[in-house]
Amino acid sequence: MDSTPLIYDVDLEMLLSTIKAWGEPDYRALQTWQGLYRELWATTDEFTTLPRSIRRSLRDKFSFSHLKLQAIYQATDRMTSKALFSLPDGSAIETVLMVYPRRRTLCISTQAGCALGCEFCATGQMGFRRHLTSGEIVEQVIYFERMLASQGEGLSNVVLMGMGEPFHNYENTMAAIDRLNHPLGFNMGARRFTISTAGLVPAIRRFSEESRQVNLAVSLHAADDELRSRMMPINRKYPLNELFDACLEYINRSRRRISFEWALIREINDTAEQAYRLAGRLKPFFRDGSALCHVNVIPLNPTKGFAGQATTHKRALEFKSVLELHGIPCTIRLRRGIDIQAGCGQLASGR
Repeated sequence: MDSTPLIYDVDLEMLLSTIKAWGEPDYRALQTWQGLYRELWATTDEFTTLPRSIRRSLRDKFSFSHLKLQAIYQATDRMTSKALFSLPDGSAIETVLMVYPRRRTLCISTQAGCALGCEFCATGQMGFRRHLTSGEIVEQVIYFERMLASQGEGLSNVVLMGMGEPFHNYENTMAAIDRLNHPLGFNMGARRFTISTAGLVPAIRRFSEESRQVNLAVSLHAADDELRSRMMPINRKYPLNELFDACLEYINRSRRRISFEWALIREINDTAEQAYRLAGRLKPFFRDGSALCHVNVIPLNPTKGFAGQATTHKRALEFKSVLELHGIPCTIRLRRGIDIQAGCGQLASGR
């Protein structure tokens, strides 16, 4: 693997220190930072506000990309596209852009593969390869923002719901968000990010203590330990009582709503019994008569390694109606990009 540092792995303070060590004033670091994150320049040749000596030093000191585009897949609905990127060590990741009438949402990866082994998820089925660096997480966003800017558009939201468990790569995930949130650079608001976790309880507690404004979603998929442990091995380490305690700590500290994600699998977790159990689990999430939680359900997306089938629309509506009967907001999400394996749980390095 190329040992040259990726420039997107560098925060502003480190960039200031580096450029100051070259005998240059602080404002040159800020020019470089804004060239990266506001102008979206991709090579040192574009940094024409900088003297040639600094451009040459930047070129010698840093790599300006770790992502090599291998393929772009376009869904038949023309509203979803997926990029396959290779990394310098031969690993690969996928990133998905979803176009909506008034927003552009990017689903990014935080790991190559995943160690958690959820049985219905293609990324889990492929196993864990490695963590992405913070810069490799950032670069996915910069790549698509650059592409959209050429069309007069820009990203509205970033969801960390691609390949990998973001909280398993906590430090790099948070460093990437901080870099993209920096007011002197990319300046994407914290509330425009959503992190999805399969339920790493210590990381949820740490996230709560940090009082971030980033949105939190928990992949739940079952309301009893027996079923969830079968579907999601992480539940054997952090069972539902511990998980819900951590989620309650999050809403108590933040006073913000939490989302629960649920892939509806026909006659497994789409039953009225599961819906009623879930409603019971969510009773403590009410404050002053309002639910500080939201449940997003989506019919299962197919993967090669799991034989389960997607629920029917009728059963999804019945599941939703049980939750709403108990005052719990629930949305049935549209399946997007299924024909290019770009849907939730389908990312697996370029199938």
